Amino acid sequence: MIRQHPIRLGIVGVNYGRTVLMPAFRADARCEVAALAGSNEARTADHARAAGVPKAYGDWRALIADKDIDAIAIATVPSLQTEIALAALSAGKPVFAEKPMASTLDDARAMLAAANKSGLPTGIDFNFHQIMAWLKARAMLNDGAIGKLRHVTVHWHVENYSIQNRMRNWKTLRDDGGGVLGNFISHCFHYLEWFCGPLAGLQARVGGLPGDTELDTTVAMALQFAAGPLASLSMSCASFRGSGHRIELYGEDGTLVLENRTPDYMRGFVLTYAKRPGELAPVAVEDPADAGQPDGRIAPAARLAAKFLDAIGDASGYKPNAAPDFAAGYRVQQLIDAAQRSNREGRFISVAPGEMK
Repeated sequence: MIRQHPIRLGIVGVNYGRTVLMPAFRADARCEVAALAGSNEARTADHARAAGVPKAYGDWRALIADKDIDAIAIATVPSLQTEIALAALSAGKPVFAEKPMASTLDDARAMLAAANKSGLPTGIDFNFHQIMAWLKARAMLNDGAIGKLRHVTVHWHVENYSIQNRMRNWKTLRDDGGGVLGNFISHCFHYLEWFCGPLAGLQARVGGLPGDTELDTTVAMALQFAAGPLASLSMSCASFRGSGHRIELYGEDGTLVLENRTPDYMRGFVLTYAKRPGELAPVAVEDPADAGQPDGRIAPAARLAAKFLDAIGDASGYKPNAAPDFAAGYRVQQLIDAAQRSNREGRFISVAPGEMK
């Protein structure tokens, strides 16, 4: 029997959840955003009315208990996400979660175990790899455009709002599952393995602001892929007028570069390519889905939403899980944990998938 109604989604979190995930899921005709849940019932009801969402809750538990809701999307701080995800999976509802998926490796492990036990589709909002220029770069890489990979560099230097205003929140404090590793480097870990395959080891140093080292801002890291090539990563969210975000992929026969010098994290990436012995030249890439969107994160998130909805399928049964799923989120959590240990212990940490528990 085929489902006679759209997949009815409930979103927990009315900031990013409302401004990015809601339009991202609404872009797919298979989905209806049927409810919002926030920490303040009156404010959430106002947001729901303004957005044309039928239901609003001041407690995420009531949203999950709603029998009319088919699936849950979570947009909360990492430390809250585990309890919400476990409750949703226990209620038989597929879950689309934010990155990082949890505040600790143990919590991430519990989420993955619950997902595997339930057999329900899951998704994680790693959205950089759904930017069209990135998809084009990976296709070229896989087609052998630069030959055998030699090494990779990542330079990501910006000054984010939380650091500008010395805010003490999950984006700056590691104890709440965030800091620079959870907020920024989680993306890097995911996209490095997406581009080039599994990592085998890393050594990391994490720093903070002068005089306020509790605010994590800066990471310097050396990494090695299981296939052999090395990678170097330099990232800081405390870089006034920073150079932006740049990924360089060097091969035997050529070079691919993704670079974004704009303050928009998603929009503005330019892909350039050189085939030996030529010069770097731009590769034309367009994203019609991004045209007219108020936020550059919506189009990439919409592509992830579509993958999640693909996995939910129709009433005839779930399809193979969408990627990135909770297994991908757990892998990134392993890498975050390894970087934290490397920083504490001052040593190289093995991160090969088969060697990590």
